[in-house]
Amino acid sequence: MTAAGDGPWLDDAAGRLVRPFTVSNGRTRPTVALDLVSQVVATGATPLGYLGPEHAQALERCRVPVAVAEVAAHLTLPVAVTKVLLADLVDCGALTTKPPAFHHNPTDRALLEAVLDGLRRQL
Repeated sequence: MTAAGDGPWLDDAAGRLVRPFTVSNGRTRPTVALDLVSQVVATGATPLGYLGPEHAQALERCRVPVAVAEVAAHLTLPVAVTKVLLADLVDCGALTTKPPAFHHNPTDRALLEAVLDGLRRQL
């Protein structure tokens, strides 16, 4: 049985019926350097050639600037696969990306302790 609107690719009991790396044709390395918090956004350009359904879903998600990790979560795909899909879209001009801008030292001990404290309060 498939979930509504998902077609034959998703089964309620079994989950995704297509192996994640099949989506990226077995590729594991993106052609563009992407970090988990890199921002990607659609350029408005129409990609040439065939896009798979996951490419189209990623492009739809990127109408506004969004982090790579958020796109992966939305697509329910491993980050490595999502990076390959996003790199395909960057290569064809449909997406643009920018690395995260850190205005502070990301390994600052006080910052890391504040994040840890916040996470502990959530548990």
